[in-house]
Amino acid sequence: MHAITIREPGGPEVLTWTEVPDPEPGPGEVLVEVAASAVNRADLMQRKGLYPPPPGASDILGLECSGTITALGDGVEGWQLGDEVCALLAGGGYAEKVVVPAVQLLPIPAEVGLVTAAALPEVACTVWSNVVMIASLREGELLLIHGGAGGIGTHAIQVGKALGATVAVTAGSAERLERCGQLGADITINYRDQDFVEVLKKETGGADVILDNMGASYLDRNIDALAPGGRLAIIGMQGGTKTEINLGKVMAKRASISGTTLRARPVAEKGTVVAAVREFLWPLVAQGSVRPIVGQAIPMAEAADAHRALDEGDVFGKVLLTAKG
Repeated sequence: MHAITIREPGGPEVLTWTEVPDPEPGPGEVLVEVAASAVNRADLMQRKGLYPPPPGASDILGLECSGTITALGDGVEGWQLGDEVCALLAGGGYAEKVVVPAVQLLPIPAEVGLVTAAALPEVACTVWSNVVMIASLREGELLLIHGGAGGIGTHAIQVGKALGATVAVTAGSAERLERCGQLGADITINYRDQDFVEVLKKETGGADVILDNMGASYLDRNIDALAPGGRLAIIGMQGGTKTEINLGKVMAKRASISGTTLRARPVAEKGTVVAAVREFLWPLVAQGSVRPIVGQAIPMAEAADAHRALDEGDVFGKVLLTAKG
């Protein structure tokens, strides 16, 4: 089969479409013929040599895919050859075939095409596990999403609205904020010339839940932006990894701070998240309350162009990599 490999750590030009051995499913795994994968910021970090795959995972990029099951490992139940699926991966999605633990498979939601479904697993599992399973967003609360125009953000806006929350977002241009508003965002904040803390203080009592992709550079202001009893869920470190924290402010607000990644979790833990997504979120996708937002679709062999597009920050929603055509 063909897959994207990394010649050496570096820029998008180090990505190469090359022949590699076919993977084979082990016990509890399935082999999927890939229709599409998607580009995540973790892929850009891995390409640069900053985010190695966890032990036992494929060193091929790609944290999600859609496709068709072509082989079953021993002990797999509930899936059949020919089933169309999408999947959460620890790696391997930038390829024509990938092995997936069966518990990380999801059926293609009704009304979603096979290729487009590749835009869902990583964002769905990230948003649901953090915003709902950890931060316990409830109807009537305020959800603040940093990076509202990205893959995670565009999904989180829709999930927040579907759950009955008021949604605030930050983004870097009027055009991107307008599109966030079209998805349902109630409060839109241009981080280039507005302070999200001041905006929230003026318009609300603060955020009950904050979904943060920035990390260190936003930590102090995120705490300021929380309402009493607020929950801060950190899922990214685009603004750095180390900073000081004022525990007095955290305690005064009775705030909670969590930080998670999906990729390195044990398969069983990821399976629990996937099962919750299938039970609670997939019906919202099937009825159209939450839909995949695809900004660009690029042939997988041209993955370097897809990485450049995400690096430049002009894509609204997800960048897909199509395995054929």
